[in-house]
Amino acid sequence: MTLTSTLRDAAFRWIADDPDAASRAELQGVVARALGGDAAAADEVADRLAGPLEFGTAGLRGPVRAGPNGMNVAVVTRTTAGVAAWLTAQGHAGALVVVGRDARHGSEDFATAAAEVLTAAGFTVQALPRPLPTPLLAYAVKHLGAVAGIQITASHNPPADNGYKLYDATGGQIVPPSDGEIERAIQAAPGAVDVPREPGAGVVDLLGGYLDEIAALPLGAERIVRVAATALHGVGAETLRAAFERAGFTDLHLVEAQSTPDPDFPTVSFPNPEEPGATDLLLALAAEVDADLAIALDPDADRCALGVRERDGSWRMLRGDETGVLLGSTILSTVDRTMMPDPLVATTIVSSSLLGEIAKAEGARYAETLTGFKWLVRAGDDLVFAYEEALGLCVNPGFVRDKDGIAAATLAAGLTAWLRAEGRTPLDVLDELAQRHGVYVTDQVSLRVTDLSVRGRLMGKLREAPPAEVGGVAVTLEDLLPDADVLRLTGDGVRIVVRPSGTEPKLKAYLQVVEPVRDSLADARAAAGTRLTALRTDVAALLS
Repeated sequence: MTLTSTLRDAAFRWIADDPDAASRAELQGVVARALGGDAAAADEVADRLAGPLEFGTAGLRGPVRAGPNGMNVAVVTRTTAGVAAWLTAQGHAGALVVVGRDARHGSEDFATAAAEVLTAAGFTVQALPRPLPTPLLAYAVKHLGAVAGIQITASHNPPADNGYKLYDATGGQIVPPSDGEIERAIQAAPGAVDVPREPGAGVVDLLGGYLDEIAALPLGAERIVRVAATALHGVGAETLRAAFERAGFTDLHLVEAQSTPDPDFPTVSFPNPEEPGATDLLLALAAEVDADLAIALDPDADRCALGVRERDGSWRMLRGDETGVLLGSTILSTVDRTMMPDPLVATTIVSSSLLGEIAKAEGARYAETLTGFKWLVRAGDDLVFAYEEALGLCVNPGFVRDKDGIAAATLAAGLTAWLRAEGRTPLDVLDELAQRHGVYVTDQVSLRVTDLSVRGRLMGKLREAPPAEVGGVAVTLEDLLPDADVLRLTGDGVRIVVRPSGTEPKLKAYLQVVEPVRDSLADARAAAGTRLTALRTDVAALLS
């Protein structure tokens, strides 16, 4: 394409309002190439101006680049001006806000901009002292009684991205209608160059208190356990080691090549423990040191994946649902019923429903929420554990109202140490749960799209003409609109949940098969696997 006068003028207006010299020069360069006849540059200008980035309940996420459709100082400045206006409208003028960051490209500049905008708007601002895990920011909001917290992070997104995550006065992530109110406040904000900024934020270091809280979790009495772990080039290695030391676990082996924060993530193509190949170095290290447990944190350390040694000696990563029920059953077995007689555990509508059966057997309450920890931590009173299948685990809702990979990893080490002393492993616990409640197997089918409208068309097609049978099982459709853009298909021992992803350009289908154990566990697992394969094939065809 060629650069239209409308796009050219919009780009020049953005450049004029951008307070950051480097971003101005970057966009000027792209515009100059486009004006010189470079069609690819013209396309790039159009893409950079296609925004602004939408502010949702997950905050902002996007590529670090100049323009309204990217993460840059100007976007962060206007976003924070909107947040400040929203907080003031909520009656929180002048109150405390905490700001933290990870180690991605731009994080330090973005955190500084956010802190300075809030300071100039009259808020008291405390910043975390260095790049630290997101759970530290969530802990700080709750511990300090702040009215909000801002974490600059893109979690496990690709290296080119960064993001802006907002916590409210509850210590959890924002939920509707707050996101819409903030979005409107951002739209009403002036150009970034006209937003006042003022240095003067304080510095607060709460790591010691956070580590003390983790050490007080129900970790058991055993401390002999060897753990291999990776931070995937994120900010979790130092905090994980400190948490283990505080709790008394001293035999920790870190993947050296991935322990230092590096925003380019040089050893992984996608810094997400769920992605194929991301944990190869971890599992190699676990085998090399003869570990009892492997742990992978995502780059901002709010997610935790566990790896175990199979009975044939090979290593594999547990699925998020396996880890969820493993740690959930552990928490339920250790709750002091004199202090909390009616505990609650929660997961999401796309996660395994096995946790509900475990809760029933333990005489505990169980809740399913929409996807996202913003809903999970609001599941109800006396919440003791929550998880989502995408490796999000909250074993410590009393002091972090969000997923916490550091705390989950430490609890997993305690569980594995106790099992080791008894001559057992996490796989034995999973076998026992399956024998007791049946085999629950889960999987996911994802369709990645370049045109987001494709997701809407496919969801519409499923609503208009739902399948009568999937994987050889008769199913019925339940539409969760208007509460959520989610379709649920259920049948005998089968559940399929279809939804557009909130953070990626994907349409996702979450599959579950339940098979009772009649004769042998091996036979039940084989039958469940066969049914899941048939289900996956049919669902993939539905999404094609």
